[in-house]
Amino acid sequence: MTALAVSNVVLWILVLVLSAVVLALVRQLGVLHERIAPAGALMLNRGPAVGEPAPLLEVADLEGHAHQVGAARADGRSTLLLFVSPTCPVCKSLLPAVKSSRKDERAWMDVILASDGDTLEQRQFVRTQGLDGIPYVVSAALGLAYQVGRLPFAALLDEHGILRARGLINSREHLESLFEAKRLGVASLQEYFSGAL
Repeated sequence: MTALAVSNVVLWILVLVLSAVVLALVRQLGVLHERIAPAGALMLNRGPAVGEPAPLLEVADLEGHAHQVGAARADGRSTLLLFVSPTCPVCKSLLPAVKSSRKDERAWMDVILASDGDTLEQRQFVRTQGLDGIPYVVSAALGLAYQVGRLPFAALLDEHGILRARGLINSREHLESLFEAKRLGVASLQEYFSGAL
């Protein structure tokens, strides 16, 4: 009976010690989470520079509507240019966030999706992904002008046709980092946080 009581006491002490260790680890995770800066869109060293006028191109979407990408806009709205592909799984997983952001940011921004390749394949992609109503441009020249090498790639142009933010994006956080970079007046969130440190 004494051995049973001693082992029970030892087990309870062990449970209390482990509980204290778990609480300490949870606290440390919270501290680390506060210290980690949000990840922004990955900036590439090639292509148009942030803060300079965007390449000006006139393109037509799949519905035949003309768009002057990079031109100053009289309506004072910004443009998010997102390069995607029907064969890109990351692009497909990002589209719900793009649709949501388009709705949430509709007061100041329009979205144009861009790709290149077979037009029939692009039309099918638009249908299967529920992208009706979002201008979808098929233009190799647009991708070349922005030096798009990997997808999904986004460029945020302000109402004056100035490139405000750009980069590879693969999550909603990366997409929203472009909006935040424009709001803060920096090329990227990484630039902002490196200056703040």
